[in-house]
Amino acid sequence: QVQLVESGGGSVASGGSLRLSCAASGVDFSSSCLGWFRQAPGMQRNWIATSYRDNSRNHAQYVKGRFTVSKDIAKNTLYLQMDSLKPEDTAMYYCAAGPWIHDNCEWTYWGQGTQVTVSS
Repeated sequence: QVQLVESGGGSVASGGSLRLSCAASGVDFSSSCLGWFRQAPGMQRNWIATSYRDNSRNHAQYVKGRFTVSKDIAKNTLYLQMDSLKPEDTAMYYCAAGPWIHDNCEWTYWGQGTQVTVSS
């Protein structure tokens, strides 16, 4: 059974930093896509970053230079380091995992989310 549990969210002032963690069980970190998404109230869920099975990674343009995805395979944990936070980064943050199928990540499993609030 796959379980993804996010932690590390909270309230921070603009310009501050947070590190989110996603503890995974039942997921093979060496063969899965691992990613972060976020959703603000009334908005669609947006992709933030992906860590691929070959250890490469990709970030959405709107977070490049501020957010960094990483993983610790020994701990089965995915991280999102968030620096220079802005009020518009306020959202519920979700981690996701899934297989690589037909040159795409299929986001099959989702965590319950962790709230990030950035005040101006």
